[in-house]
Amino acid sequence: MGGGEAYLHHHHSQNTPLLPKFPLKRTGNVWTAVAHIITGVIGSGVLSLSWSMAQLGWIVGPLAMLAFATTTLFSAFLLCNSYRSPDPEHGPARNRSYIEAVDMNLGKNNALACGFLLQLTMYGFGIAYTITSGISMRAIQESNCYHKEGHEAQCIYGDSSYMLLFGVVQIILSQLPDFHGIQWLSIVAAIMSFAYALIGLGLGIAKVIAHGYIGGSITGISTSNPADKVWLVSQALGDVAFAYPFSIILFEIQDTLESPPPENQTMKKASAISIVVTTLFYLFCGGSGYAAFGNYTPGNLMTGFGFYEPYWLIDFANICVVLHLVGGYQIYSQPLFANVEQWLAEKIPQNEVLNKNYRLQLPLISAFRLNPLRLSFRTAYVLSTTVIAMIFPYFNQILGVLGGINFWPLTIYFPVEMYLKQSNVEAWTTKWILLRIFSTVFLLITVFALIGSIQGIISAKLS
Repeated sequence: MGGGEAYLHHHHSQNTPLLPKFPLKRTGNVWTAVAHIITGVIGSGVLSLSWSMAQLGWIVGPLAMLAFATTTLFSAFLLCNSYRSPDPEHGPARNRSYIEAVDMNLGKNNALACGFLLQLTMYGFGIAYTITSGISMRAIQESNCYHKEGHEAQCIYGDSSYMLLFGVVQIILSQLPDFHGIQWLSIVAAIMSFAYALIGLGLGIAKVIAHGYIGGSITGISTSNPADKVWLVSQALGDVAFAYPFSIILFEIQDTLESPPPENQTMKKASAISIVVTTLFYLFCGGSGYAAFGNYTPGNLMTGFGFYEPYWLIDFANICVVLHLVGGYQIYSQPLFANVEQWLAEKIPQNEVLNKNYRLQLPLISAFRLNPLRLSFRTAYVLSTTVIAMIFPYFNQILGVLGGINFWPLTIYFPVEMYLKQSNVEAWTTKWILLRIFSTVFLLITVFALIGSIQGIISAKLS
């Protein structure tokens, strides 16, 4: 799961009547954009990359990461040009979010499909975050037990109670009305995601040095039959796709940039720098984990007990994961809450009860408004993500499904279609054919990843 934290909350600006219509002064530059992108992309997806490398092996693994990175960068370049319409540099109209850009270039129906996919992705992140934090909290308990009882001890605990706990925290947080004002949350989430990714990297390198050799093989983990290998490869591709969720937040970040120079030029530079940095980081993290564990690479680097000691460091890394996800869950859910609640409020304006706010004064907290609609919808939403997470607590497979659902449409299909439309590319010209081939190849890869990950969930559930 990439983080996508910081800048989703601008989604709100187009929906909330309370916000002023004119934009704030845009002062962003290449470096602020790089910071936002890296914050948004490097997230818990890092934890599954060693496992993906182990399925793909030392040649295909790095190549797959480079392929997804190059594709994401290419798609980012196409999207940067769709920020202004009709001309990429001088167009008077700005598209402040992905949905606005699709609406402007491809019309209502495409915008509805894009909106549905974005909401589905955010909902999926809620489920994935619940699973990951449950596993991380369980790992802290297990790590302390191994430390006390020795590494051979039977330290096996369930994670359902931890997922419930995470759900309760999210129900409380989701009632805070003005969550978007809390800038510090995305800063904390960013620091936490770097902290655990760097700890994972450091522990992997330390283990390789201690062993004195590099684990792993050219073909990756061998399986008893070819079919199993195919399924695992497809899940690994889904996990890698999941680690690049950058197109979702590109427009919100580009909307913070100052001009001149034209925003699309600044954004292209920033995208190139940050995707190179992220990909190097991913290659190091995925590679160090695989080099350390070879065929025994765990699905989640921080919770698979490849590392037992120093136990306090593993605990600290897992606490960072949980803190990152507590914030990340809200930052992905809030735009969805806003969209659904606005739609409901328009559908049932005459119903006084639902649109009425009750003032609630709690000790130690300033008074806040409680709204029955918000209370019931958000609680039901959080409960649904928690229940699904408890039924299907399979980290790698769930990430693979999410990668499989959103990578092709949001990173390939819409950017390519918007580019063809905006640049008036003639049908059956070389450029048109090449872009169509590119889109089709990634459609097939993404469907392969999606089918394999769904198969993984089903077989994990049945076993």
